Amino acid sequence: MLFLVHTWDKPGALDIRMANRDAHIAWLKAAGNSVKAAGPWLNEAGDMAGSLLIIEAEDRATLDAWLAEDPYQSAGLFVRVEIAPYRWAINPPVEAG
Repeated sequence: MLFLVHTWDKPGALDIRMANRDAHIAWLKAAGNSVKAAGPWLNEAGDMAGSLLIIEAEDRATLDAWLAEDPYQSAGLFVRVEIAPYRWAINPPVEAG
């Protein structure tokens, strides 16, 4: 099942994001093919202000357990996180096979 994860950073927390960015990216890469898309979204000034992820997980409980290990989460970066089931309708990724 696919999930959309949309996070908002706490105001003024760019320093927290940058201090934990390498660990966050390593954590995403370690998840392998379950990460379908990931990247920061930008505020009007062009600074990273949150993240948008598309994640494949068995169920919501599995996703929640995985998200709890995010270095950004551990660092207290987020002021808000929204999660919803997701259906890829246009241009879905091509699975290698």
